[in-house]
Amino acid sequence: MVKRFLLLGMIVGLMASCSNDDSDDVDPIIAIDNPTTYIFERNGESSVSFDGQTTRILMAEEIISKLQDETTTEQILNDMFAHVEGASDFSDADLNASDKSVRSKTAASFDYFSGNATNQALIRADFENWIKTQVDEVYPNWNTAAAAGTAGQIADGSSTRYVTAKGLEMNQVFNKSLIGALMVDQILNNYISSNVLDPFEEANDAGTLVEGKNYTDMEHDWDEAYGYAFGTAQNLADPRPTIGEDDSFLNKYIGRVEGDTDFAGITEDIYQAFKLGRAAIVAKNYTVRNEQAEILRELISEIIGIRAVYYLQQAKNAIDQETPDYGGAFHDLSEGYGFIYSLQFTRKPGTNDPYFTKTEVDAFLADLMDDGANGLWDVTPATLDAISEAIADEFDFTVAQAGS
Repeated sequence: MVKRFLLLGMIVGLMASCSNDDSDDVDPIIAIDNPTTYIFERNGESSVSFDGQTTRILMAEEIISKLQDETTTEQILNDMFAHVEGASDFSDADLNASDKSVRSKTAASFDYFSGNATNQALIRADFENWIKTQVDEVYPNWNTAAAAGTAGQIADGSSTRYVTAKGLEMNQVFNKSLIGALMVDQILNNYISSNVLDPFEEANDAGTLVEGKNYTDMEHDWDEAYGYAFGTAQNLADPRPTIGEDDSFLNKYIGRVEGDTDFAGITEDIYQAFKLGRAAIVAKNYTVRNEQAEILRELISEIIGIRAVYYLQQAKNAIDQETPDYGGAFHDLSEGYGFIYSLQFTRKPGTNDPYFTKTEVDAFLADLMDDGANGLWDVTPATLDAISEAIADEFDFTVAQAGS
């Protein structure tokens, strides 16, 4: 279905280049020049810019790395999350000099949060509470053997996991939840939103550039969406060859899903939708632009759903054996927790709604953690299957496809 929609968009662009053979009138649809790669120029210079997105991804990388430093403090981590221009929060001087921050764009999309300050505050508080839990609970028990009700480490010979008393790896929860709250929310519910783009239609039609820049506002917004997916790629114009290798966030998990034969080709479909949507903006064809936005909403939301189910099923396999592999299971469940959390930032094509509301997500997480007083130590395969089925039922894939 997705590939059919992509093809439809390209056919519309092709048809647009022709006049009506049965009329002297020129076809009103403007032709779309869709380049081979994500290269768009004006007056011989690039008109593409998404530096802010690259900066925030790099900041987020340092934050999740610092969460694994048991000598750090809550203040240091919070300062990194809510960076202020000029503060020495990062190892990279360019990041320190930036006026960007991760926190300011967390749960900050126009469509979902411009009129919902309450949920925005709750979500940002979640990230700050995860930092606090890591510092207050996990760091003091860094060299303690974890057990039900006791935070500490689980060493399985190849890896050492550091978990809360209920089995969560907070760095994994923070990392995977940020994929939804930052990258997915900003792409699907902000930068490709008609509510954000349409106010710039007149200026885009007139070719009016942002002062001192080589792009229109509408072009720049679309590029910023692209940047949250591919802003750290080795080849920014064509990230496909290294997909999954360039950062720890959405890029990585597009690559992971691409590696599953059931979903092979999803990288290409996402890339082509970004590229054709940008070309449509240049051509002032907002119908095709909007078609590509809906494709991106479907596919990127699917990435989140697939990985949520994948990690729940991998954890079930680790638990459901004679000698449970708690280290492996809790690692998978902590990643699964973050992907479930990220479901509230997804977007059903053709609607203003996520695949799962915050209330529904909170209920999933309560089920995951509250099977017993000890959280993940007591979770059952039946619970993991039930959550997996509920998620898959909202998407166009099965538990078997996503869980393998």
